Parts: sequence; structure tokens; C-alpha cells
Amino acid sequence: MRVLVLGGDGYLGWPTALHLSDKGHEVAVLDNFARRQYDVELGAESLVPIEDLSTRTDAWHAVSGKRIARYEGDLLDAEFLFETVREFRPAAIVHFAEQRSAPYSMIDREHAVYTQHNNVVGNLNLLYAIAEIDPDIHLVKLGTMGEYGTPNIDIEEGWLEIEHNGRRDRMLYPKKPGSFYHLSKVHDSHNIEFACRIWDLRATDLNQGVVYGQQTPQTALDPRLATRFDYDAVFGTVLNRFVIQAVLGQPLTVYGKGGQTRGLIDIRDTVECIRLAVENPAERGEFRVFNQMTESMSVRRIAEVVADRFPGPVQIENLDNPRVEQPEHYYNVKHTGLVGLGLEPHLLSDTLIESMFDIVGANKHRVNDERLRPTVRWRGAVEAS
Repeated sequence: MRVLVLGGDGYLGWPTALHLSDKGHEVAVLDNFARRQYDVELGAESLVPIEDLSTRTDAWHAVSGKRIARYEGDLLDAEFLFETVREFRPAAIVHFAEQRSAPYSMIDREHAVYTQHNNVVGNLNLLYAIAEIDPDIHLVKLGTMGEYGTPNIDIEEGWLEIEHNGRRDRMLYPKKPGSFYHLSKVHDSHNIEFACRIWDLRATDLNQGVVYGQQTPQTALDPRLATRFDYDAVFGTVLNRFVIQAVLGQPLTVYGKGGQTRGLIDIRDTVECIRLAVENPAERGEFRVFNQMTESMSVRRIAEVVADRFPGPVQIENLDNPRVEQPEHYYNVKHTGLVGLGLEPHLLSDTLIESMFDIVGANKHRVNDERLRPTVRWRGAVEAS
């Protein structure tokens, strides 16, 4: 199958492209390299050195004998996007190409506007490209569990059966996102559902939990194939960040009391979930939603697990929470759809955490210590603008 991976230079887009290629699909990647520019802006580059996209794709060809085509451009450039889709003729498009950080979106007005404009408009351009060029293309869109917020009821997979005043209906699950980034993902989900309903498109929305880990079987084949490993308080995901702090001998910075619960998923499961979604497409007119996570854990418990596994003393430090969120909450997420398609989850293990300690230890000289502690505060976004 021909698969176009948007955001194919990123933390998850690159290993996804390799995984799909390794499984026999004909893959192309598209990227505008904005994520690399955020590194320059924030002064915090990937902990693990990463090669440019040309070197990466050449290395993959040398290792596997398979080629991955490259397209450089922006989804906001509709003409470029339409030309790319016409030229590559994908059967499926995997969409990672969005600004993915909640803290980044909350820095100030400029970053909030950038995030929503980049994410929502780029996704709209993509929907029009599919509708006008080939409505049979299956869109696999990466959303986030953060779209749901923390409701005091079970979180279903995208849809909810409700009864109100004696009448029943099936509706999209209500959303209560926690940042302008998460709001952009909610807008995307509603726009995609609308496009499926009016244009008879097919789409799978993957509401992904917090991803941890840095290696997949494919990225481990050659150092030039490594994906990025973010450690800073803006882009570093929580478990990855705790591992890095432990290796550096710094306290694990838990926001508030750490009662906030997060859905988690191993990077190896992320790429496999996408393969399963690509190879088992939604029907025409169907907006299908999967909650892409394998387990849940409180932030405090994540810190305790890392501290327990590290072969040395580790402190846990509770900071004032820079976010606006419930300190403790009910969290019960349904996530059976991808398991039903064949996912065999990797749950958080000692072996995985220990391998991450080794990766961090070999690259700890690359850390900018000033970027480990939070500087973005949700209520401060108004003051900053």
C-alpha cells in the first residue's frame, strides 16, 4: 500500500515511516522541519543526535534496501499539498504534521495563534485535498487523549450513546481539552467527522496517550536512523523527562501532588497501532475513533516507578503545577479497538526503563539544564501577551 506520512521527520512520524516501510508498504514522508526550528527557538535540541532527513532516508535504503520518498513543504501551502497528493497517489495518509506541545501553545498569544492556525488550517487543507483528488484515501489522524480532559464518567472510544428526555442518540464524546494545543486537536476531530459525513470520506482518529521510549526495532538498526528524544519541559513527555532527570541526578519534578492520571503507550506500540489502522481502513463515510493507549498511571506513580528502577538515589520534588487541571480525578478509558485489530501491547517494564537509562547516560552531555524546569504557566499566557 502507498502511504504518505505527514510530519515524517518527527519523534513519531519518522519511526512510523520506517515501521510501515519495513512491513512492505511504499512510503513517502512530508515535513516542513518546523520542529527542528522549535529547538533553535527554545535552546533545547534532541538529547539523541538526529540526522537530516536526506541522510536518514539514505541510511534506511542502505540498511533495508527499501526507499522512502521525501517531500519538503508545508500543509498551509495548499498548492504544494495538492501537488504532493496527486504525485504520490497514496492509499492512506498518516497525519502527524502539527505543533504537538501543550506548553508551547500556552507561552503567549502568538504561540497560541500559531498552534491553532498551523494545526487547524493545515488539517483543513488536507481534507480538501483528499476530497477533491481521491475521496477513497484513508486518513489516519493523530489526536490526543487530552482532547477528552478528565470527565467524571468513563471515556468511550470517540462516540457516546446518550438518552435525554426520553430520546436516544449517538454523538461524539464531549470534549474538555486543557490547552490551546488540545483545543486544536478537538477542532480537527470535529472537522474530520464533518468531512466524513458530508463528503463520504474515510478517517481514523487516534486519540493517543503520552508516548514513552526512543527506540523501535527499525531505528535501532543504525545510529543514523535514530528518532529524536526530547527532554525539556516544553516538548519532553513526562516519563522520558523523569528518566533524564534521574540520570542527571536531578529531582523528578512532579507538578502539584502528582494525582493527575495519564494514559501511556510505548513508542513501539504507537507505530504498530498506526500500521493496524492503515491496513484495516475505515469504511467510506465512517469517522472511526480509537483511544491509542495501553495503560494509565498517575504522574506521581510514574515518578516512583522511575525512581525505583534507577540504580542510585533519586529524589522526587513537588512543584506548583503550572497547568490548570484537577489535582486528582476519575479516569477510566475504553481502549479495545486496536487490541481487537491485533495489537499486543508492551506495558511499562523494567527492561524498557533500564534501556532508556543507558541511552540518556550516553548523551547526557547534550542536556541544557535550564530547560528541564517549567517556565510556561497557563495563567501567565495572558500576562505574557
